[in-house]
This record gives sequence, structure tokens and C-alpha cells, in this order.
Amino acid sequence: MDKMHFTRMDQGTAADFEVMKKVHEHTLATLPDKLYGLLDNLAKDTAYNITRKEHCLQAATRALHDGKDEEYVVVTLFHDIAEPLGPFNHGEVIGSILHPFISRNNYWMLMQHGLFQTYFYGDKIGADPNARDQFKSDPAYEQTVEFCAKYDEISFDPKYKSEPISTFDPMVRRVLQKQWVAP
Repeated sequence: MDKMHFTRMDQGTAADFEVMKKVHEHTLATLPDKLYGLLDNLAKDTAYNITRKEHCLQAATRALHDGKDEEYVVVTLFHDIAEPLGPFNHGEVIGSILHPFISRNNYWMLMQHGLFQTYFYGDKIGADPNARDQFKSDPAYEQTVEFCAKYDEISFDPKYKSEPISTFDPMVRRVLQKQWVAP
């Protein structure tokens, strides 16, 4: 592989930045597989009655069966994959990764779903279950309420039959196909 030769970006040549462009293109091409790797890491979690990977698959399967669009289904599939990296801000972590590829409302839903989930258990841990109400005026508020109620909080069922990853893979690759453009 070609290498960039500068020691400072302001000294880079057009050839150096052509190499950088190829690096970014490779990164984008391999992003789905890297995200699947994070999803696979959730299969090691045995604290729940199902793995968190299965939780993500259940949530995405429910969204798919409800006729949600591909972007929404992909967001649902990956909504918790950053939990091992940022247990208190996992939605922000995955939201930041997917931000260039998804709509404003799906991005906001990812960013806020952790807080919105406390509606279902906040009273059991000393948190305000209605903390989400501060965002009632946001255009994605109702979407996030629905996501948590219909897909996230109910997807811990060991008897539920999820679709396999192969069902979601074409959607994931289409959603993440955005070409890199220099800012």
C-alpha cells in the first residue's frame, strides 16, 4: 500500500491526499464488518436471559416485520453495539459512527434511546422515569418513544425467533454505502 509522506498535513501533496482518500474508502468498505464484529462481541454477554447480540437481532427483526424502512432497521440492529465501549453513552457512540449515513431523526433516536429506556425501569434504580419528557418538543420524540416501547424494551425474549444476520446484511451495506467526500 502506498504511504503518505508528510510529517505535517499542511506539507502534504496531492498524491499524499490521494492515498488518504483510498484509506477512507477502504475504511468505509470495511465498516459493515467492523460493526458486525462489535455485534458479535455482544454474544459474549450472559448477564441477561439472552445475549445482547440476540437482543439487537430481536429488536431489528421486530422493526423489519413492522415494515420500518431499511435505515431504521439498521439503526435498530446496531443500537446497543457500543455498550461495552461506553456503558453510559453507548447511544452517542454508535450515533456518532452512523451519523453520516442516517437521517436526523434516526441519529437523535440513537443518541437518546438510553435515557428514554429509563421510562421502563427508572423507578427501580432511583432514576426519573419521565426524564425523557424534557424532549417532548423534539421532532424525533415520538419516534424514540415508539422505538423503545415496540423494539428495544421488549426484545429480551428467549422464545422469540429472530431473523439471521444474513437477512439484514444487504440493508446494512446499502445504508453504509455513502461515498466519502472531503469536508
